[in-house]
Amino acid sequence: MNLAAILRKSLTSPVVAATAYAGLVLMLLAMITSSIADILSQRAAVAASQDMLEQLEGRKTPTAKGQSADATMPSGSPYLEGATVTVAGAALLARVAGAVTRLGGNVLSSQLDVQGTQAKAGFVSMIASCELDQPALQPLIYDLEAGMPFLFIDQLSVQAPAISSGEGKLRILLAVSGQWQGAK
Repeated sequence: MNLAAILRKSLTSPVVAATAYAGLVLMLLAMITSSIADILSQRAAVAASQDMLEQLEGRKTPTAKGQSADATMPSGSPYLEGATVTVAGAALLARVAGAVTRLGGNVLSSQLDVQGTQAKAGFVSMIASCELDQPALQPLIYDLEAGMPFLFIDQLSVQAPAISSGEGKLRILLAVSGQWQGAK
């Protein structure tokens, strides 16, 4: 027998045909399984993106699977509340002054800026001069930036106490801004 006859006989054999058929079926099943896995992972990514969008828009509080919302997540509106820019500015002054006094400090002076360069973008700014103990500076900054409404520290200037023993309070010049959503 020559090589061509052996090849022809082996290609027409039912065992070879069944093996080829089984190989094609397995390859088809692998492709179907891979496609289904891709579709499921895309659905999970879309669901995660939708949850994040709802959280960012404030319609939903973040929750872990089987747990309630995080108690440390600040609540309230991310914008300064108020029917007018003046009322929103007063809310900003009250928020900063309240944070300083809660930490044992004193507000020496404050000035509201409702017509500055950021006012056109919907931001209300203020400058406050205050005295505060050194250990309370970091909690003050955290309280202002992590709480609600969202506030931004634009400028921070700290002057050490005048007493050479290190006792006394820091003098702080603090420029803070927050976004006002406008009249509703």
